Amino acid sequence: MDRRNFLKTTAVLAALGAVSKITGSLQAAAPAKKKTASGAPDIVVIRNGEPAEMFETLIKELGGMQKFVKPGQSVVIKPNIAWNQPPEMAANTHPELVAAVIRHCKAAGASKIYVFDTTCNFWKDTYQSSGIAEAAEKAGAIVVGGDSEKDPEYLKEYYSEVTIPNAKVLKKMMHHNLIRQCDVFINIPVLKVHGGAKLTCCMKNLMGTVSKGYQKYFHKHGLNQCIAECCSFRKPDLNIVDAYRVMTKRGPRGVDQSDVKLLRYQMGGTDMVALDTAGAKMLNVPLRRIGHIAIARSIGLGTTDLNSLNIKRINLNPGKK
Repeated sequence: MDRRNFLKTTAVLAALGAVSKITGSLQAAAPAKKKTASGAPDIVVIRNGEPAEMFETLIKELGGMQKFVKPGQSVVIKPNIAWNQPPEMAANTHPELVAAVIRHCKAAGASKIYVFDTTCNFWKDTYQSSGIAEAAEKAGAIVVGGDSEKDPEYLKEYYSEVTIPNAKVLKKMMHHNLIRQCDVFINIPVLKVHGGAKLTCCMKNLMGTVSKGYQKYFHKHGLNQCIAECCSFRKPDLNIVDAYRVMTKRGPRGVDQSDVKLLRYQMGGTDMVALDTAGAKMLNVPLRRIGHIAIARSIGLGTTDLNSLNIKRINLNPGKK
C-alpha cells in the first residue's frame, strides 16, 4: 500500500453498577425536549438496536443525510480508528456504523467520501483489526492511511501547518488537508473513558485530525485546552456518537472484555459540546473532571445546558430496558 496516495487499504462500569444504572444516567443526559421546540431536534438519542439500524432512525430524525450532504460534494468521515483492537473491545468506532454513514452519503449524492484517522497504533494494523477499512471500502469510501509519524513523506504531502485564531496554547498545528478541503466533515467517535482526558467523545476524536507530533504537543502543553482549541478550527457538520459498546474503564485502549459494556445506544447532532456533555452523563463522569468541555463552552463551541435543547429519544425495542 502506498500511503502517499489515496489508496484503499486491504485486508467503571463494575464500580458504577449495572447497565440499567447507565441507561438511567442517559435519561438525565437527554431530558424531554422543549415544549416550544419545532423542526428537527438538536440531538437524537437512539437505543436498543444494532449500529446500522439505529443510524437509519437517527439520520431520518435529524432531517436526512441530504440536509448535510448535497449532490457533488466531497465528504470526510472521521471515525476513531486509533487502536489495534477488534470491534468487541469498543476502542474504535463500530465498522457497521461507519458503513451505514457512507451509504447515506452516497445516496445523498456525495462525489467522494474519504475515511481516515491519525492513529495511535500503526495504522495498517488498526485499520484492519477494527474492521473499519474493509467495511468502508465495501460501502464505497476511499480509505486514507493515517500514521504520519512513521512516514515523513505522507506527513509532508497530506498535512499542512495552520494557525488557530485567538488560541491561547495551540496557536498552530499540522492539520490534515482533507479536513480543510472537503465540503462536508462528519465526526463519528466512539464513546469511552480516557485516562488523560477522562472522556473520549466528539471533541477528543478530533485529535485524530492532527499529526502525531502535534498529538504529543497536546499532552505536553495542556491536553484539555489543546483539544478545545483544535475543535475551534473546523467544527464538524455532523457528529454521530457510537455508544453501542462502551469502554467503561482502562480507556482509551482497554485491556480485556471486563472493560466493556454492551449498551446499544447512539446519539447524533451538530453540537459537539452538548453531545460530549450527554456522553459524560451517560458514563457518570462528572463534567468538572472533563476540562475540554468547559473550555469549549467558554469559547463558544456549544452548550452544556441540555435542558435548553430539543432532544428526541427513541427506543427501537421498548421491551428492553
